[in-house]
Amino acid sequence: MLDCDAPSAGKGSEAEERADWLRATLPRSSEGVPGRRNQELLTSAARLHSLNFHWKLLCCALEPGGLRLTIMGSSVRAAALLAFVVLSVLVSLLISSVQQFGARVVSNVTRVEQQQLPQALISQLSERRKEIVPLLFLPEDEERFSGQNVDSTWDLGVWDQLSSGDELGCDSLLDMQALEVLGSGYTKLVVKANLAGGLSVALKLVNEQGIDMGKCVDEFNEPDACRQLVAYKLKKEMVLLRRLQHPNVIGLRGHCEGQQGGQEAEGPAGGSRLAVILEQGTPLQMIQLLQSPWEDRFRVCLDMVRLLHFLSISPLGSVALLDFQPRQFVLVSGSLKLTDLDDVSAEPTLCETSADCTLLFPQRNFTVPCAGGRCEGFNQKKNMYNAYRYFFTYLLPHQAPPTLTHLVDHIMNSTGELRGDINETLAAFEELLAQYQSGAHLDNLPASELSDFSLLRHVGASGGEYRCWLSYSAQGCVLSVHSPREAAHICNTHSQCSTFSLSGQRTWSGRLLASFRSSSAQLVPNSTLAIYVKKSIVSSSTSL
Repeated sequence: MLDCDAPSAGKGSEAEERADWLRATLPRSSEGVPGRRNQELLTSAARLHSLNFHWKLLCCALEPGGLRLTIMGSSVRAAALLAFVVLSVLVSLLISSVQQFGARVVSNVTRVEQQQLPQALISQLSERRKEIVPLLFLPEDEERFSGQNVDSTWDLGVWDQLSSGDELGCDSLLDMQALEVLGSGYTKLVVKANLAGGLSVALKLVNEQGIDMGKCVDEFNEPDACRQLVAYKLKKEMVLLRRLQHPNVIGLRGHCEGQQGGQEAEGPAGGSRLAVILEQGTPLQMIQLLQSPWEDRFRVCLDMVRLLHFLSISPLGSVALLDFQPRQFVLVSGSLKLTDLDDVSAEPTLCETSADCTLLFPQRNFTVPCAGGRCEGFNQKKNMYNAYRYFFTYLLPHQAPPTLTHLVDHIMNSTGELRGDINETLAAFEELLAQYQSGAHLDNLPASELSDFSLLRHVGASGGEYRCWLSYSAQGCVLSVHSPREAAHICNTHSQCSTFSLSGQRTWSGRLLASFRSSSAQLVPNSTLAIYVKKSIVSSSTSL
């Protein structure tokens, strides 16, 4: 309970403890004096020391009559607002801890005596590390890592080799600007940040307030070792990003691993902190996608199929996405990218008969053949059906070009019934793309539709905008077209449309953007533009 009668930032307050922790994490010179850059962080620590006072004032202001506020009490709105304030402070602390990484990078850890940690925790650390080992030793890496004791609980010392191609390291995080929290979960906190050079990135950090960290600390009371345990998920994801490089997998820009107080690590309990630096994407919003033009929704589905094809033949083998949800993906410049790789598996499903190879889904089940003791195509079929039920069903059929619906229907039927493999599905999507880009699906449009319009060169239009469904512009009707003939066809189907123009801008597929206007548009001279106007009203000289 927060006591509104005596707000205080006194000794022993939670804010003071956090501020002290921040001071402890700052790297120091050999004389033990904080560097100039870290003086600012120490100033922030002092401010955090007094923040407890403001939390209590906020608590009192939220409750009528200055009554005490119990977080689990009836004032849900007040508790939510207070939780938001607390979260903001925690994020600032985490970002500050990342900024200290530039002082020292620790690549290897030294062994400690196992009896310093509970045996159960040592076992968990060992198991987490063993999850990573198979990802490190690919055939081409055998010579480079030969002689390593892969059964050891302790760090292999391979992070230097894995990060040799890192574009960004600890130095890049100095003077960064944290912008917003993109997401948080049991294990990780994802923060959007601008680096000193202006590059926007996403930082993945251990969620110090997450469920995984909390459970471990409650059980073992070893915060540093627990952080190391949770950080193994980040390390595993970093290795997977190295192994699974593809245009539809988020780009790994680098990473930074540092120590509290700038001290050398001492085994898993050394308290190292890890930040994984990724290219910046926008969280996938299905509601927003449903309101987007069909071309953009098709692109997301095409990217998904290309990704799943790659995962079926990846360097790790056939990879299954165990947590297949839209939240695992982001958009980068309109392109779909897988961003969360800690829940993937390349393990085959073993079997004795086909009865052991059943794919279980909420609405229906499928069985794949058992061949050579393994379920044939199990991982890729699982991925395909999840793509069908989470993406294709919602994004692909709606508002598809009428002359392409037969291709769309074929894709929906084959993936919904799992009749083909990923190769056949990819071929069907590529055929749909080729038809859409070539304009072959427009061959049946009446050639006379364009003859209904006159082309006026060196003329533009002002005003007359009207809104249309799935427009690229919120202020007017802007749609993608293959040619002026398709634009004329669209204009003839809109009761408001009297004129259209082609902007010269192109979509990702190479189609032109066309702007459609009503009869209230004013014709204006423009030496660089041209406009198509319906012949029935072209006689007007300055207005339509």
